[in-house]
Amino acid sequence: MTPRTPVPVPVQSLHLADAKEAEDLSAFLARLIHYDRAAAVRIQAGGEALAVFGRPPSFEVLAIRTARLAEPAAIDTTVSAGELLESLDGNRCTVPAAVTGPPWAGVLPPRGGWHGLAGLPPVRELRGAVAEAVAEFRARDEALPAGERTRAGRDRIGREIWSRTVGGTGLPLRAVHAAQSLGFLRPGAPADLLAASGWLRLRTPYGSVAVRTGGLGGLPLTPRRA
Repeated sequence: MTPRTPVPVPVQSLHLADAKEAEDLSAFLARLIHYDRAAAVRIQAGGEALAVFGRPPSFEVLAIRTARLAEPAAIDTTVSAGELLESLDGNRCTVPAAVTGPPWAGVLPPRGGWHGLAGLPPVRELRGAVAEAVAEFRARDEALPAGERTRAGRDRIGREIWSRTVGGTGLPLRAVHAAQSLGFLRPGAPADLLAASGWLRLRTPYGSVAVRTGGLGGLPLTPRRA
């Protein structure tokens, strides 16, 4: 009789493949909490692959970190990023109690159907573009007359700068800013631009940033700490 492939069953804990996977997941969760102490993440596992989705509010994009699991698992839930981080113990983590999912958690990028797009500049140029944009924002903010240095005035500047696209790709600069701030856009690392069903995705070995081509309901307005 041919042995049947084990079917993943719902779990209350996850066993990551090795210490490096656990470290990378910890760093990602810490970054999200850095921007939002009450951050929630949606976690999905199927077989030996885990995907963790978050939305840092400063950038209005979806951030995605994947990890390999040592044991097959099946799970799809939204939890507190802080509680998930605290639950990490070595290569294992306990799945926290589910929380009421924020609206973005119900609209995730498709799992398949992605295809590559040409025209994405090298990582060093992407990082340079972010640095130039941050410098431009600060210079224009400082140049505002005292009476115009309001939240609305700063918002106008930020909206103009961060909605610019990278080359002819259609990828908004805010997505690149998010990738760098979350530690995904590292010197020397490759980066790809993918598209599928109304989404663009900037992918690197350290994580991905996805944005709907119709927008996620806002733009980042001020440069944030990396």
